[in-house]
Amino acid sequence: MAHLFANEIPTRLLMWQRVREYAVPLSMIETATARRAVGDWAGACAAARLDVGFGLRAVRDRHGTDLTNRLRADLRRLAPDLLRWHMPRIAPDGRLRHGLTISLARYRSSGAAPLHLVVRTPPGWADAGQRMVLNLWEESGHRPPGHHPHPHPDRRFRLDLHRHLWDAERSGELFRRCGTPDRPQGRWAAEAELLLRSEGRARGAFTVRLGARSRTVLELFAPDDSHVPALRPVREALPPQEVAALPVLPEAAVRVLPDLELLRAGLITADRLHPLVAAALRKGGGVPVAAAAGPAVHTGSPAATVGPAVDTSDPHRVECRGEVHRIALRDGVLTAVDHDPAQLRREKLLVALGGPALPCLRAIDAVHRSPEALPAVRERLCHGDVAGALDVVEGLLGPGAVLRDGPLRDELESAAARRIDHGLFRSGLVSVHPAAGAAEAGDTTAGTGRRRPRLDRAAPAALRQKLSSRARPRNGLTR
Repeated sequence: MAHLFANEIPTRLLMWQRVREYAVPLSMIETATARRAVGDWAGACAAARLDVGFGLRAVRDRHGTDLTNRLRADLRRLAPDLLRWHMPRIAPDGRLRHGLTISLARYRSSGAAPLHLVVRTPPGWADAGQRMVLNLWEESGHRPPGHHPHPHPDRRFRLDLHRHLWDAERSGELFRRCGTPDRPQGRWAAEAELLLRSEGRARGAFTVRLGARSRTVLELFAPDDSHVPALRPVREALPPQEVAALPVLPEAAVRVLPDLELLRAGLITADRLHPLVAAALRKGGGVPVAAAAGPAVHTGSPAATVGPAVDTSDPHRVECRGEVHRIALRDGVLTAVDHDPAQLRREKLLVALGGPALPCLRAIDAVHRSPEALPAVRERLCHGDVAGALDVVEGLLGPGAVLRDGPLRDELESAAARRIDHGLFRSGLVSVHPAAGAAEAGDTTAGTGRRRPRLDRAAPAALRQKLSSRARPRNGLTR
């Protein structure tokens, strides 16, 4: 039985419902799976819009054959479509979280700093296409960080401790590791033990992020090695500097899997889940009977649209001059089929001279400018599915149609322009937002790509207190 909310469906779940509908279309999953099945991990990454920023030959020359073999084995197990499915997202539209570097795997070798396989998301101004980059990062820090805004792996989002979110061979662990919506804290002790072991400790304190401004400090303890570790609050309050240095329980261990919440709320059925996710939840008993047996719903494939499809076998019908006329695709163009071409040419000329248009022509113009499927086109473009958006447009207007001025054309032109920004960022030609150079008059850093210095935790306490004091005059410049 679907879970009923007391008042209304939370906005967060509605966002995840749209994400599951459009962010990872069925065509992407099918293509990436087919390429991965034959050992073509690079082709699977390309199908999932995951760019690869390194070459295995260069890795072998720098780090040796043993590490390269381990890396290659992980790349063959990588399901890039599953990784995209589980990537962190932001409200309200559910796009990928901007400017992240997430560690997927960590490789140690004798006498060298550990190497990380990471996935990176672009900054917000360059996120058109919702593309990600697979790259390598060395803990030694000898190599330049590049032009990414946050090149170091994020401590809050780490998937090297949650390989089931991207490793196809370990995806079956999902239900055991994702917990239950009722008691998400029930698995924190086991997850904390994995976290601390990765830091080289068996027990100790760590932090848990409960909200945007809410954090708690817990301690993993056990009387001896024969007891199961348990959690407890720290006995004494720690200074802020020590709290900031503590390990952070990853977000994947803290949050509830959105798919479980969507299933319980009745907002999604099992046939709309990623196949690896559905198999893991079904095996663990996480798929309700009603959800598993629900009717087939739109799976996000480009061929499916919102509302009735427009084709020659199912034309639109419009009341025109006291009769019901048909509008359908003819020779790849949406046409009023019950008017002869000569009459349509005369009517179009009359409209160009300022006369009234036929109801059939007004209906065609409305479909061109603001079709019923415009929200579906916008969602697909928002999540980078340009091919799916164009398939929807061609299904409505035909492949030979010329777009007229209006919201539909504006959306497609905006998506094309923003993809140029992404290309500039990927090539390294523009590392910051183009508008960032428009700084205040007199700012010597304008246009140089460097940001003005700002106060942070590294600033001396006396300086922070002076600049934040209410008694300080506000009409002078501080340097």
